[in-house]
Amino acid sequence: MSEPAQFKPFVSPQTQMKEFSVKAIVMGCIMGCLFGAANVYLALKAGLTVSASIPIAVIAITIGRKLLKTTILENNIIQTTGSASESIASGVAFTLPGFLFLSMMNGQSVGADFFNYMTILILAIFGGLLGTLMMIPLRRSLIVKEHATLPYPEGTACASVLKAGEKGGDIAKTAFVGLGVAMLYAFLQKVLHIIAETPDYATKLANKYFPAAKVSGEITPEYLGVGYIIGPRIAGTLVAGSVLSWLVFHPLLATLIHDQTVIAEQLVKLGYLKDVQTAGGPGGWNPITHVFDDSADAIYRAYVRQIGAGAVAAGGFITLLKTIPTIITSFKESIGSIKNKKEGNTQLRTEKDLSLKLVLFGSIALIALIAFIPMIPGDSTGSKLLLGVLVVVFGAFFVTVSSRIVGLIGTTNNPVSGMTIATVMSTCLVFIGIGWSGKTYEPMVLVVGGMICIAAANAGATSQDLKTGFLVGATPRNQQIALFIGAIVSSLVIGITIKILDKPTADMVAQGYTHAIGTDKFPGPQATLMATLIKGILSFNLDWQFVFVGVALAVVMELCGVNSLSFAIGVYLPLSTTLPIFCGGAIRGFVDWRKKRKGEVIAEEDLGKGNLFATGLVAGGALAGVIVALLTAGSESVAASLQKINLEHTLETALGVDMYKLLGVIAFALMGLMLYRIAMKKHDGIQA
Repeated sequence: MSEPAQFKPFVSPQTQMKEFSVKAIVMGCIMGCLFGAANVYLALKAGLTVSASIPIAVIAITIGRKLLKTTILENNIIQTTGSASESIASGVAFTLPGFLFLSMMNGQSVGADFFNYMTILILAIFGGLLGTLMMIPLRRSLIVKEHATLPYPEGTACASVLKAGEKGGDIAKTAFVGLGVAMLYAFLQKVLHIIAETPDYATKLANKYFPAAKVSGEITPEYLGVGYIIGPRIAGTLVAGSVLSWLVFHPLLATLIHDQTVIAEQLVKLGYLKDVQTAGGPGGWNPITHVFDDSADAIYRAYVRQIGAGAVAAGGFITLLKTIPTIITSFKESIGSIKNKKEGNTQLRTEKDLSLKLVLFGSIALIALIAFIPMIPGDSTGSKLLLGVLVVVFGAFFVTVSSRIVGLIGTTNNPVSGMTIATVMSTCLVFIGIGWSGKTYEPMVLVVGGMICIAAANAGATSQDLKTGFLVGATPRNQQIALFIGAIVSSLVIGITIKILDKPTADMVAQGYTHAIGTDKFPGPQATLMATLIKGILSFNLDWQFVFVGVALAVVMELCGVNSLSFAIGVYLPLSTTLPIFCGGAIRGFVDWRKKRKGEVIAEEDLGKGNLFATGLVAGGALAGVIVALLTAGSESVAASLQKINLEHTLETALGVDMYKLLGVIAFALMGLMLYRIAMKKHDGIQA
């Protein structure tokens, strides 16, 4: 397959330029270790991660190009190598701590013995390699053939950053102005807390007309930027799904459930609450008054998120069915490219992938290693062989789904946990079908779920990197090798970080805790949920009705002509995530409409002022999140110092809670207005 007609990468295929160099790989590995450690902390603490590709690209421009004299292709290798850390960190932190929360046997979890450094390291490396491996035959179909239909927002933004840094002048200035605005905004929001992080308005559960409805927005610069990059259509479909969840399902369920203790019992069943006599959990359960502080959040965690998980699983399956012809074509073309290489090596530099044979033999080797490595749970070689087969089969499926999802809405909003839930459920059903049920099989299910989570997350990041390389004119084979190296090196640090964070403090030990993960300090929400699902299914105790409602919802959307996967992602994600993304998409739609009316045409849209400024917003917001994480992750004294300059309580006291939230909305609106005004400026005649 040739590249899309009229498309020309920034660096032509005929250009010979330094790319896969030692300094690029070393710097990329250092960045990967740094961002990997930060994202492990964030994932365990708050259940989220920050994008690494764009911040690393910015660092590559400011440090690599200035001090190490790196080329644009070397800078691309730096961000490609380092970006593997983010996805692997999230996949590990979202699943593998679940070993600690499985069923109890002899006074400890049946999976506790597998929560050791070597097992974590092996699963992290295998999952990371699988994600990159499965993307090799998919690059041509998803990145090249669907270049016009799959925007890959972070990949496109990352390419814009690299090109802007290479071109310099006003192009770079626009991107770095966005970066500066986002950093200043994030400082006011995440450090001083002058700007509220998530303003919201919610109705009470007792409201007669519209109970437990909630409108909220995590008003960050990175969400505004992502929304602008993906555009109004995708952003609108996303927010529509969230509106269904938060303004339809929530009031409906609240009307039917009068006793909030029922919701609390459901949260206990899912592992979010220890028991109904214990305070806390999603929504802030009060065991004395038997009410939630935030009933909307409680209902979301108890019921709606399961519906969303079912919808994402069904949407992913529908997506796979649609993609099968393209995948088959891609495999045929990959095989054809191998023949062409043997016949005369006539491929252009920008079309050279690693051999398809590597995918085949790599998958076989992965299955064999899982079967024979003693650190992986399983009572026999045969049972572990089944684990390997399941990992490769589910990996091929969810790598495809993950790549398409991030192609639509970006890596940050990739619902990997939804895919992991689907994997866990499917694996449990396979086990039950062959007569494997009970506590001893729970760790084996988590191995499959964990590796697929890591693989799907890494596939999403890999897709963004390959999109960046496609736009700037990189050699795919070099990027794929860099991704393998980055996955292995970052896994070494991620495993160490997660074990360090799991060490309990003296106070925790005094209270009887043997692990810090699972406490209020590092709750590990996704890992807890995965463990609960595994226990529930293998013990025949799961609410399938909510999952099947989600499946039916995805089918309905597809029959209505709506992209079921995009809509399902919106159902699964909170409105606080999709609403600010929609704001960015709405601004993009309005800008395009105004420019169309004026008859303006931009020859190279990814280097338009609006996209460049949006790129800066995404990069600045992500960088700020990492910096704050690094400042607080390893030092309680630094965290205490930051708390001293936290002005949230002071402002809430002086202005009132509602006015404080309104102040945040105004600040976000001003940033949106700035994005609009910059996007409407005339182009300066950029030369490609």
